[in-house]
Amino acid sequence: MPYRKTPFVAGEYFHLVNRGNLKCNIFKDDGDRARFLFYLLYFQSPSSLNNIGFHVKKFLQTGSFGVNNEETRAIIADRQVELNAFSLMANHFHLLAQSVVDNGISAYLQKVLNGYSKYFNARYKQSGHLFGGPFRSVHIKDNEQLLYASAYLHLNPREIGFAGKETEYRWSSFGDFIGNNRWGDLLKPEIIMEQMDGPNPGQVYKKWVETSGAKENYQTPGV
Repeated sequence: MPYRKTPFVAGEYFHLVNRGNLKCNIFKDDGDRARFLFYLLYFQSPSSLNNIGFHVKKFLQTGSFGVNNEETRAIIADRQVELNAFSLMANHFHLLAQSVVDNGISAYLQKVLNGYSKYFNARYKQSGHLFGGPFRSVHIKDNEQLLYASAYLHLNPREIGFAGKETEYRWSSFGDFIGNNRWGDLLKPEIIMEQMDGPNPGQVYKKWVETSGAKENYQTPGV
């Protein structure tokens, strides 16, 4: 991985992106998306979980990965990053995450991307690089940029037929921001949601995202 001008310093937030090699799809079905989402959530610590295939199948059937509370608490207690928001598209993904330890982001995404690449190549009997190079990152320098980054990634599903109903796209965290957070402390939207004043913070955030102009005005890491 080439030297990065902005190091992944503990306590800092980053917008993270990667795309498939030659812009090819990195997800072919919901099984792939569920597998990648499992990695995003449960690889936040160096700990390892067994029976990933079982948990992915359970999620596809029930909407829950079914990981027991003790294992989940252990991951949260030893996490290297905090995942704040995500959006999975056909050939790329967007994440918003905080590095809990120095270089935690690098260790986290190395584990996620290597693990998913091995799974994908084995499932589809392929070889070679799944992703088009090292992941890209933008250091979030202030609160305004943080808010716009979250809005930008949550608006991405409008590009695949979810315009006006982005919150219904299950492979994004938008619905977790405005309703019940499906993932508990494995997903940490509080840095954003605690800024939403009013009796219904979720609806305040939804309205802000829809009127933010983030797709036009926010500079992304590029994909």
